[in-house]
Amino acid sequence: MSTLRLILTRHAKSDWGDPTAADQARPLNARGRRAAGLMADWLVSRGDLPGEVLCSDALRTRETWELMAPHFATHPPELVLKPALYHAPADVMLAVLRGAKSPVVMMIGHNPGIAEFAARLLARAPQDSDFTRYPTGATLVAGFEAETWAEVTPGSGAVIDFMTPRRLEA
Repeated sequence: MSTLRLILTRHAKSDWGDPTAADQARPLNARGRRAAGLMADWLVSRGDLPGEVLCSDALRTRETWELMAPHFATHPPELVLKPALYHAPADVMLAVLRGAKSPVVMMIGHNPGIAEFAARLLARAPQDSDFTRYPTGATLVAGFEAETWAEVTPGSGAVIDFMTPRRLEA
């Protein structure tokens, strides 16, 4: 049995400055742009290098990845934009994940679905006050004892780590 690893990242902080902008077209704000790089550096420092990135097609998720991608330059993953991940509920996120091919996958999405998905995937949630609310930029690294993503079921994941940008800024 091999071990699969999921890096589950909520998009970085978005800009609410333009009240006329469609939700899907909201960009990142300055704090979000800094946070994306911090989270990528944290992942690289731990050796968590995705082979595939499944990303919502919203502007803020795409910008989050675009700012993270240069940090993975030595092992550039394949980016797959998935419109189905835009505000997806947990069951849709699982269906998208089951089609992944790399043993290390990063998924970039939105709340509330990403928090629900993280909680459903794990056998035991981390003892972390931020986990339930899954703030912007929050990233869970979880492991699964399975040969393929199609075999992954709710409650089968183990927490490897959980981090938020705010903690890295401190």
